[in-house]
Amino acid sequence: RAVAMSVSHSSRLNKLVREQYVRLPQDGLVQVTYVWIDGSGEGVRCKSRTLDKEPKSIEDVPEWNFDGSSTAQAEGSNSDMFLVPVCMFRDPFCLDPNKLVLCEVLKYNRKPAETNLRHTCKKVMDLVKDSHPWFGMEQEYTLLGINGHPYGWPDNGFPGPQGPYYCGVGADKVYGRDIVESHYKACLYAGVKICGTNAEVMPSQWEFQVGPCEGIEMGDHLWMARFILHRVCEDFGVVATLDPKPMTGNWNGAGCHTNYSTEEMRREGGLKHIEAAIEKLSRRHRYHICVYDPRGGRDNSRRLTGHHETSNIFEFSAGVANRGASIRIPRQVGQDGAGYFEDRRPAANCDPYAVTEAMVRTTVLNESGEESEDCGGR
Repeated sequence: RAVAMSVSHSSRLNKLVREQYVRLPQDGLVQVTYVWIDGSGEGVRCKSRTLDKEPKSIEDVPEWNFDGSSTAQAEGSNSDMFLVPVCMFRDPFCLDPNKLVLCEVLKYNRKPAETNLRHTCKKVMDLVKDSHPWFGMEQEYTLLGINGHPYGWPDNGFPGPQGPYYCGVGADKVYGRDIVESHYKACLYAGVKICGTNAEVMPSQWEFQVGPCEGIEMGDHLWMARFILHRVCEDFGVVATLDPKPMTGNWNGAGCHTNYSTEEMRREGGLKHIEAAIEKLSRRHRYHICVYDPRGGRDNSRRLTGHHETSNIFEFSAGVANRGASIRIPRQVGQDGAGYFEDRRPAANCDPYAVTEAMVRTTVLNESGEESEDCGGR
């Protein structure tokens, strides 16, 4: 019996009709879509405007504004917020010469909005630029039908136990590959530094990887990759959730494993610097847990149980090739004596600016304790 998939109404519109309009000439005018993080710290918003010529750099894109009272970022009596362009990409939906522009959000007084975590991350990355911190983040996500049920799962019941789905092939193993491959190509077109993708352990769960990126570039590229994912899913009529534990029970959660190195870790003999960084992280476990999801660790508490390839949220651990540890040193790095390590604690819905900033504060700036220090005057 054919099962009716739960997809949105708009996804059933004739996409071939849209193609006719997308390819119309624009006579030198350019559509620029401004993208920003809303008051939830997890959602992305966008709106578009016309420029009279193609911007060649981010400096060519003017500031704009929006109604912050409609995005949980301002009161209605003083609702204007500023959009400050920070990173520009090609637009894979409206095609060249059109652009996607990631923006920071500033309040009416030009101070960063509460969920603008890029602002301090950029300050910290500028301070440590001589260490050349590199990151690669592995974004796990789950595809849901418009009814909130995992896409492709039986309407009444569950698929077979985990085992055949990770990196699987076949109609009974993976669901939604069209979405995944469209997202991959869209990111490549846009200029996002996407470097891979695979089906994950839970059916309807996928992962893409972004990196290597240096400094602030990591957060910029992962946020734009997330925007593109949600936009692609909109076309297909399904939902991508970054919830760290979308299904209770014997199913894997979703993380955003963060691979990290500094220049001295990548050089010959770098393993001792990796081990020193891990030692610093071990003494600041609670601080990192607090910034590795948007709710101070409450989201991760549903995921970091010590089961399903996770560490226990209350304990710090590290090991070579150990996917049940807080920090994993890849086996090849152990053999080479240099390279990088993987922090497996960040939740799928983490803010990459917060994660990368915290890692640098602890391992390069040698901060300790439960709070971040003010880097404005360093």
